[in-house]
Amino acid sequence: MRFTLRQLQVFVAVAQHESVSRAAQSLALSQSATSTSLTELERQSDCQLFDRAGKRLALNALGRQLLPQAVALLDQAKEIERLLGGKSGFGSLNVGATLTIGNYLATLLIGSFMQNHPECRVKLQVHNTAHVVQQVAHYELDLGLIEGDCQHPEIEVEPWVEDELVVFCAPQHPLAQRGSASLEELTHEAWILREQGSGTRLTFDQAMRHHPRSLNIRLELEHTEAIKRAVESGLGIGCISRLALRDAIRRGSLVAVETPELDLRRQFYFIRHRQKYQTAAMREFLEQCRAFTAGVSRSDQIVLQPIF
Repeated sequence: MRFTLRQLQVFVAVAQHESVSRAAQSLALSQSATSTSLTELERQSDCQLFDRAGKRLALNALGRQLLPQAVALLDQAKEIERLLGGKSGFGSLNVGATLTIGNYLATLLIGSFMQNHPECRVKLQVHNTAHVVQQVAHYELDLGLIEGDCQHPEIEVEPWVEDELVVFCAPQHPLAQRGSASLEELTHEAWILREQGSGTRLTFDQAMRHHPRSLNIRLELEHTEAIKRAVESGLGIGCISRLALRDAIRRGSLVAVETPELDLRRQFYFIRHRQKYQTAAMREFLEQCRAFTAGVSRSDQIVLQPIF
């Protein structure tokens, strides 16, 4: 063969980081060794894989065609290396989750997975939907667990379990006594919402899209716990997943406000790149997630068992 696995590893890293220096850092190589490896790959193959604009390298058409095959080959090579080394079980798993899933489900799922497969190196990254989709698209994550819409043409989307947002307020708020509110009443309230790009915000905006009046959005925050604290403090009302509110509503520190005119239902999804090689660890983790929610019609009905 004209190429080595190391050259492919350098190619993938440069494609992901769009920079030789950042790729070198991620691979613990010198910048000169990384640059030489990439240059040799292109020279030996008599082709160019990147368009160069200053220090930034962007994949060209051939590079984009090569990337998924290179990632798949490297994943398979890792499994072969483990077998030849006499190691059984799984190698590594890199999972991304959106904030609601990451904070309330993913840590338990990964903890249980690691108990069953202690030899597997697992990483969990928690970001909003747009960021997780981007990372899966660039092969930076093996799998994504998201709560927002994904229309990326290179990503395969699989429905997981249904979720529902709920409007909520502090116990001393006037809406707390009534327990429900009309769409017209909601437009007069101050809102504490998730940021643009999050799946929660997308679901909320879609539910409100037919109402002509703009909302008074007092704060946009990236974390559900921060939104809960702000609403508890009386700064406004919020709208997040029932799953995230379950304990607070039971304690009475927050109150759900039913909104019959709004459809706040949504779906949790698994996402993975269509061309990514599916390792045994990926398959096992997905099966565990499906088993975790078997027989459950909505996310807040999931029994969250502690991990010992």
